[in-house]
Amino acid sequence: ILHLLQVFIGSARLLWDLNTTDAFLPDFGTPGHIGAGLANYPTDATRNVQPIPCHSHNDYWRRVPLFEAIHYGCTSVEADVWKFDEELFVGHDTASLTRNRTLQSLYVNPLVDLLDRMNDPTTLLPSIRTTPRGIFDEAPEQSLVLLIDFKTNGAETFPLVLQHLEPLRAKDYLTYHDGTILHSRPITIVVTGNAPFDLILNMTTHRDVFFDAPLSAMFEPPSPLFAAPIPTNEQKYNTTNSLYASVSFTHAIGFPWRGRLSSSQLHLLRGQIRGAHRRGLKVRYWDTPGWPVNLRDAIWGVLMEEGVDVLNVDDLRGAAVGDW
Repeated sequence: ILHLLQVFIGSARLLWDLNTTDAFLPDFGTPGHIGAGLANYPTDATRNVQPIPCHSHNDYWRRVPLFEAIHYGCTSVEADVWKFDEELFVGHDTASLTRNRTLQSLYVNPLVDLLDRMNDPTTLLPSIRTTPRGIFDEAPEQSLVLLIDFKTNGAETFPLVLQHLEPLRAKDYLTYHDGTILHSRPITIVVTGNAPFDLILNMTTHRDVFFDAPLSAMFEPPSPLFAAPIPTNEQKYNTTNSLYASVSFTHAIGFPWRGRLSSSQLHLLRGQIRGAHRRGLKVRYWDTPGWPVNLRDAIWGVLMEEGVDVLNVDDLRGAAVGDW
C-alpha cells in the first residue's frame, strides 16, 4: 500500500515500469523460484525478431555469421564458397580460407539445429502444421534465403553443394519445385557467381536450388497499366528456376554523383524492376553506395520506393532501424 501511495504522489514507479525488465523478478523461471520451468518457449531462439527484406552481404565476415543477420531480422544471407579437396570452404578470397570455416560448419549445421528447435516434436501440438516452421517466430511462414556464391568452377562445385545441403533436404527444410508447383519451406537456396544454370534446369522433378538471374538483361520499357505477367513458358528465367534477379548497382545504374538518381538512371532502374517483376522474380541490387551514410540511406529509400524486394546491406543495424 505504501508503494502504491508513493506511485500516486510521484515518488516511486510501478514495478513493471523499471528501466530494465531484468530487474523485475530476475530469477523468474529458474528452479526453486517463482514460475519455475515457465520462462522459456520452444521458439525462444528468435523471439521478438521481426523479419525485414534485407540481405546480409558477405555474411561470413561478421563476428557471428548467420546469427547476427537473423538477430536483426534479415531474410537473406550470403556465403562465398570455394571447392578444394572435396570440401566447400567459405571466405572472400583464397587467403581468407581456413579448414574449419566451411559451408557445413557456418551455415548448414547451424540452420538444421535452429530449425530443429523451432520444430521441436515434443511440443504440445506438433501435428497442427503440415510443413516445418521457419526460423522467425514472428513469421513462421517466412523463408530464409541462403545465397551461395560459387567462386570455383561451377560444374565441379555444384554436385558438392547439393551433397552438403542434404541435412536440410532430409528434414524437408528446403524450398523446392516439383515440376509443377513451388513448395515453400524454411530455407530457400539461391546460387550465383559461377553457378551453372544448365545444371539447375536439369533438376526437373525436384529442384531445390534456384538461380540468381541477371537483372541487367530484364529491362522493359514502360507498358500499359496492369500489363499481364509474362507466361512462364515464354521466358528463360522464371519462378520455376530462379528467385532473385540481381546486378551491380554501380555497373547497371551508375553512381548518383549529385546525391540523387538522374531521370535516365531512374528510367533504367524502373525498367529493370519492371522486367524482373513481370517474371515473378525478386529484385536485388548489390554494390550500392555505402558512404556517406546519408547518401546510402537516400538510395536505400529510393530502391524501396521503386519496388526493390531485398536491400543488399553491410550495415545490418542501419538497415534494421531505418524507415524504408
